[in-house]
Amino acid sequence: MSSTNVRQGRTTFSLDTMQPAMSCKTPFKGDELQVKVNKLTSTRTQLPYEYYSFGYCRPPKIENAAENLGEVLRGDRIENSPYVFHMRDDKLCLFACKIDKLDDSTVKNIRAKIDDDYRVNMILDNLPMAMSLVDSDGKVMKYYEHGFPVGRKGFGEGDDQKYFIFNHLSFTVFYHRDSGNMASRVVGFEVTPYSVKHAYEKPFNEEKPEFLTCNANTKHIVDGSQSPQEVKENEEIIFTYDVQFQSSPIKWASRWDTYLLMSDDQIHWFSIVNSLMIVLFLSGMVAMIMLRTLYQDISRYNQLETQEEAQEETGWKLVHADVFRPPPNAGLLCVYAGSGVQLLGMTVVTMIFAALGFLSPANRGGLMTAMLFVWVMMGILAGYSSSRLFKMFKCTEWKQNTIRTAFMFPGVIFCMFFFLNFLIWGEKSSGAVPFGTMFVLIFLWFGISVPLVFIGSYFGFKKPPLEDPVHTNKIPRQIPEQPWYMHSFFTVLIGGILPFGAVFIELFFILTSIWLQQFYYIFGFLFIVFLILVITCAEITIVLCYFQLCSEDYRWWWRSYFTSGFSAFYLFLYAAFYFFTKLEITKVVSGILYFSYMIIISYGFFVLTGTIGFYACFWFVRTIYASVKFD
Repeated sequence: MSSTNVRQGRTTFSLDTMQPAMSCKTPFKGDELQVKVNKLTSTRTQLPYEYYSFGYCRPPKIENAAENLGEVLRGDRIENSPYVFHMRDDKLCLFACKIDKLDDSTVKNIRAKIDDDYRVNMILDNLPMAMSLVDSDGKVMKYYEHGFPVGRKGFGEGDDQKYFIFNHLSFTVFYHRDSGNMASRVVGFEVTPYSVKHAYEKPFNEEKPEFLTCNANTKHIVDGSQSPQEVKENEEIIFTYDVQFQSSPIKWASRWDTYLLMSDDQIHWFSIVNSLMIVLFLSGMVAMIMLRTLYQDISRYNQLETQEEAQEETGWKLVHADVFRPPPNAGLLCVYAGSGVQLLGMTVVTMIFAALGFLSPANRGGLMTAMLFVWVMMGILAGYSSSRLFKMFKCTEWKQNTIRTAFMFPGVIFCMFFFLNFLIWGEKSSGAVPFGTMFVLIFLWFGISVPLVFIGSYFGFKKPPLEDPVHTNKIPRQIPEQPWYMHSFFTVLIGGILPFGAVFIELFFILTSIWLQQFYYIFGFLFIVFLILVITCAEITIVLCYFQLCSEDYRWWWRSYFTSGFSAFYLFLYAAFYFFTKLEITKVVSGILYFSYMIIISYGFFVLTGTIGFYACFWFVRTIYASVKFD
């Protein structure tokens, strides 16, 4: 698509990924404001594209804004644009560019983007573009989906479907005057898109075109009553825009409040109350076991005077000589426990910073960047915890265990990510991670995370091993036949329901943020729900582990991991339900991307929750057997 440009944008103050505490220069009246463009996005395809790949108006020189790692991974491509404003200087019917003729490939591309509901994203002073709608009651309602639609569909004569492109943008910039001086700060950025087939005085003058459909001198504005601009072969398209400045009482420090206005806080509180009910129920069960049953068991076992009395006893004490027997594939358990500790540390640290406001939506890509760097730094905890367990199991090949800890979990994630990136690259989407960024990710993994895992493993293996509170027999005890409700499959199936039930309401908002491209910022709620999840995983695993030991089944190591970790299975089932009920994805590639990313998320959730349940059960078993006297 060829176009003629007549305006040159020139940035006068920076627009970086963090919302700055102070601008390099506070704009005064007449100062230049540069609109920046971002990717084209669609909830139907989940494949972003660069703004200028669509053929929109280009400035004489395209300049890329500096982007952090999280923005690149999200597919953001922030660039300058031909749309130039001057502070508090209203303009009507400004010319952007003209496309002389649409060829067949361009027409198909535009129509495909309209069919897939692609939206155009722009940014002014780090504020995303917003739209104001009028609901059925006539009340003005602002909602802040990303950008405005590329176009719309309609019907002409004979019920033939036609496509219309939005080629006129009516911008509204809200500003707040600083007290004591004449400076103004941008506090809002809205747009109303129109489709208009421009008429003009011929011959067309690119330097100073005279439009009949809109005119700044006569105050003739585009209001939607004009004939729309159809997308068809050999048609010319003229892009224009208006800008209007309006004073606002909103202060610059509070300008994101409107974007982040929460209308569903009652649902989040209901989610927390629902989760607390589960926690109270489990806490009651644990309290009953710990304070009543276990206390009576320990007191009775410690008061037994003869060996005959001890032999008559049943329950968890009888498996004391086998309960600390190393499980099958003990090394693999150490690897997953270490990876889970790394994920847990990353989650806790990231949520604390997010809850304190350091990772707000104003900082685009900041959340993902923080998660990556914190995960890399937590490699030392992964190596330490894995090697401590490994040595407790009396294993000696600590270097092999360290290598598996450093490469197994991130290796699975990276292989899936590389495959998905290959698919996205094949679709020519901006969501494909560039080679340079891929190199940075590999450097973070091999250059920082792996050495930290080795350092943590070295110090963990140097420490004396954890001593079991009871002696382990050389010959394993025979496990009696278990009732059907104590089989591992059934207990794991039941154990995963409650942790998932504690978070599934909040999970809806998280999935909506990821796949419907809405802001998620209520990290205070999320942190509370996460604490509830940790408590729920720990308590349900302890309860089921106690019942298992009372049935004289001492194979608790792996089962404790799978009990709470199985909640990831329910998470994936809910993701599938969400896909078929809330999303309108039709492309095969987009469906593959969705389910592949949800497999990655579910896998991480399995490792995280499984580790929480495992260590809770590990502490519980060591505590109760250390409380009983054995010969």
